[in-house]
Amino acid sequence: MSELPIIDVSPLVTGGPGKEAVAEEIGAACRDSGFFYIRGHGVPAELIDRLDAAARRFFELPEDVKNEIAMERGGRAWRGFFPVGGELTSGLPDLKEGIYFGAEEPPGPLPLHGPNLFPAQVPELREAVLEYLDRMTQVGQSVMAGIALSLGLDEDYFRTGYTADPTILFRIFHYPPGPPDDPDTWGVGEHTDYGLLTLLLQDANGGLQVHTRGGWVEAPPVEGTFVCNIGDMLDKLTGGRYRSTPHRVRNLSGNERLSFPFFFDPGWDSEVPPLPYAPGRRWDGQVDFTGTYGEYLLSKVSKVFPRLFEQQI
Repeated sequence: MSELPIIDVSPLVTGGPGKEAVAEEIGAACRDSGFFYIRGHGVPAELIDRLDAAARRFFELPEDVKNEIAMERGGRAWRGFFPVGGELTSGLPDLKEGIYFGAEEPPGPLPLHGPNLFPAQVPELREAVLEYLDRMTQVGQSVMAGIALSLGLDEDYFRTGYTADPTILFRIFHYPPGPPDDPDTWGVGEHTDYGLLTLLLQDANGGLQVHTRGGWVEAPPVEGTFVCNIGDMLDKLTGGRYRSTPHRVRNLSGNERLSFPFFFDPGWDSEVPPLPYAPGRRWDGQVDFTGTYGEYLLSKVSKVFPRLFEQQI
């Protein structure tokens, strides 16, 4: 059982009665640890099964075949495959491989925008990913409506402002079994997320740990749920009232582990003004900041793939 709360968000998804009570639960979780599970999200189990099966087929491919959609081929869109050790957390290589996706768009000049790269050998992955992105965008808007209500704001406060045209990023991560005798080897090292909201689908193998007020706790998989956590952006927007909490992953299951983090963030060109009840506070704590969310995000992601970033400047 998880020590983190499990919240039924169906009133927010369907627009039915009970939204205020759900918002109170979300607000309490955001103030406590910034982590909670959500059920009643409306994402079909059949879609999740198709996504999981297609992802497993991809990661079973030989390395040279997976490299046919390597991130270097994605250009400024920063989409595609990276191998084990190819992503850094706090400057250290992670024990995982993965694929980066985002909103499907035509090629253009903006970093982190453009078409996704999909493997020809697993054609069903494209359909599953694009359908999943659409569904999760709706879930993200619904959860942010609950967060808005929990802050005493109109439920459409984010939907008509910060996330009217959200930045959507999606990852599929594959973790090989970690060495049980090496306490310093992590699938993902300790970190916080950058943006507003993360919605995580994880398989049955576990490994996620959250640093709560009482110390590190496990966040095991709970059937039919997503793990939800807020990021640095919402922490800053609320002046620390809602917590962006460190977390990490270590796969000690002895099995291959898959996870599917979906990041729901402000629009790329949004300057992200402070929330109404926090006058004078900028989203990053800097009174004189005049940049956009896109500039902020690019500065963060460039630390994860420094070699790729150097190739694009």
